[in-house]
Amino acid sequence: MNKKFGVKILSTGSYFPKKVLTNADLEKIVETSDEWISARTGIQERRISEKNEYTSDLAYKASLEALKTANITPEQIDLILVATVTPDMFFPSTACFLQKKLGLMSIPAFDLSAACSGFIYGITTARAFIESGLYKTILLVGAEELSKITDWTDRNTCVLFGDGAGAMILSASEESDDVLSTYIGADASYSDLLFIPAGGTVNPATVETVNAKMHTTKMQGRDVFKAAVQKMAFAAQKALEFSGKNLEDIKLFIPHQANMRIIEAVAKKIGISMNSVFVNIHKTGNISSATTITALDEAIKTGKLQNGDIVELIAFGGGFTWGAAVIRV
Repeated sequence: MNKKFGVKILSTGSYFPKKVLTNADLEKIVETSDEWISARTGIQERRISEKNEYTSDLAYKASLEALKTANITPEQIDLILVATVTPDMFFPSTACFLQKKLGLMSIPAFDLSAACSGFIYGITTARAFIESGLYKTILLVGAEELSKITDWTDRNTCVLFGDGAGAMILSASEESDDVLSTYIGADASYSDLLFIPAGGTVNPATVETVNAKMHTTKMQGRDVFKAAVQKMAFAAQKALEFSGKNLEDIKLFIPHQANMRIIEAVAKKIGISMNSVFVNIHKTGNISSATTITALDEAIKTGKLQNGDIVELIAFGGGFTWGAAVIRV
């Protein structure tokens, strides 16, 4: 019988493009205002990648930071997982492009597509691989360039999204287990509320689909809001239950940074104070699978988390998908 390994979180890292797009900048693009955006979303600015800057580039820079913090070389990685809905291209996977940029060969690399819940799905997947003994050291990345799938004439969606990447290195351990629990779920009956209509086999790319802007994000905001609050709170409660911990044991809750009102409603539903919730949406916007990992990295770097603290990551995204993870940093 194979011995079950625990999972050690060695490090985190993050990277954001240099370009900053403020609400004032958006006022020049669409009919909106800083007051309107801030009041409804909590977002004040977001980072935007350059035309020749790709998702794999962001993933690479976040990965280098995580490798440096862990004090290990790329050659010690034996599996690469990238959570993204904005890959460099359909195939090869962004994970394969990241592998090439890291100078690695032969090790497996693949993408996970679970929208904004992608990083939680990734932790769940990495944990299973490590516990099984199949892989020992995994590079897990959440990387997105949502600016490149955004309709910049749609004032309801273009104010929400940004670009960025975060990385985590997880390793097998016989002494400790930093991933205390995860919980993931999905329900495709909501798929028409948050999606990109064209580009796949249902609506292959044509001149007509491009002109109709069918390759950009479409969202029914009110319906998404209701489901997000319900499912994120449920996932948080389930992961907490599976971990054997109580609310009081959690040093910090890090929810998906989609909308400040959603974050506040989730906190209220779970029964926690906003004082124990980490928020950075005001300067990042929604970066899908990269939100929870970049927020976690910032919380560590700014001293809001210390070694041994227990954190809960919570996410919700298109699919619909949802998930939560209780981890020790």
